[in-house]
Amino acid sequence: MSQPKRVRARDLGIVIGEGRPGRFNAITDVAGVRVGHATIIRGDGPLVRGRGPVRTGVTVVVPHDGDPWSEPVFAGAHILNGNGDMSGLEWIRETGLFHGPLAITNTSSLGVVRDALIEIGVGEEHPDHPAWSLPVVGETFDGQLNDINGMHVRLEHVRAALEAAAAGPVEEGSVGGGTGMICHEFKGGIGTASRVLPPDAGGWTVGVLIQANYGRRGLLRIDGVPVGREIPISEVPSPWETPRAGLEEGRPARPGTTAPGSGSTIIVVATDAPLLPHQCARLAQRAGLGLGRVGGLGATSSGDLFMAFATGNRNHPPGEAEPVGPGVVRLWALVDPALDPLFEATVEATEEAVANALVAAETMTGRDGITAHRLPHDRLREVMARYGRLQD
Repeated sequence: MSQPKRVRARDLGIVIGEGRPGRFNAITDVAGVRVGHATIIRGDGPLVRGRGPVRTGVTVVVPHDGDPWSEPVFAGAHILNGNGDMSGLEWIRETGLFHGPLAITNTSSLGVVRDALIEIGVGEEHPDHPAWSLPVVGETFDGQLNDINGMHVRLEHVRAALEAAAAGPVEEGSVGGGTGMICHEFKGGIGTASRVLPPDAGGWTVGVLIQANYGRRGLLRIDGVPVGREIPISEVPSPWETPRAGLEEGRPARPGTTAPGSGSTIIVVATDAPLLPHQCARLAQRAGLGLGRVGGLGATSSGDLFMAFATGNRNHPPGEAEPVGPGVVRLWALVDPALDPLFEATVEATEEAVANALVAAETMTGRDGITAHRLPHDRLREVMARYGRLQD
């Protein structure tokens, strides 16, 4: 059954940057990339660990249309702030190769999802498939709304997300791994965007997918407009008990409480450009600049971890496969100065992916009656128009 169409930033007249989006303005504009979600929403009322309420899920990104378990692609990673986890990154740093689908979930379920990906991969094993894997799984904290330590994400949810993985439009907002996430004290979640370079810059496509779960209200900027200051928590309440004041005068977070920004951000960058691993790492690093444009700081309580992969070189053997003949493969790659348009595309797509996550997410009430309100579309349009940044 098709999902109802969610509103995106461009539907509201918000156009970020100069670049041209792909057909779907999503990470799936990179040929072969597929995205799938499994969403778990169950129960209401007071928190009872192991029973709920449950507001969580898992999102998967499949990097190409072949067998990702046995055909890796080049990849690289960057950590803006390390108060989080993304399994499998050490093997990527060691070899520059990314094997298998990537998954994103909540903090306490990272290990379960990792184990599920291994079990699924082993179940699909064939003669060319390695008998081991180091899956890439990222996490962000959804415990403000979800029974995060109830361990509600299981093998069947990972399997369902993989089975649902598809090209084309990507569902955004409160879905999959983003179900219980909060962004700038509004409801957050999954967002995506893309850019297609002009022909004289190679015509390559860059796609970004983010699980946005970070930031205090006053820092939020969309296309340079101080939306967080214009729509303060006195107008749209925060889901956090004690706001964090920031640098201006105000009441700081009470010691011992969890303050806004106590989450994490996972960003996945995909491109069809022929990049080498060190170039992928440079691309991943630029996602942090896009996050900074929207108001991300890499706060101490936030894990901001980014990974980029490139499908421009295919047919790599698995990382530990015995070499055939002299063990040589032919590669092609961009010269480093040609990366600048890709950097710009990554920054723009990251900024727009955050905006799409915020615009798509719906108000959600989770455990103990805590509510994360959506970013109100009418007020957002009003603010953007007042600053001259609304395009009709």
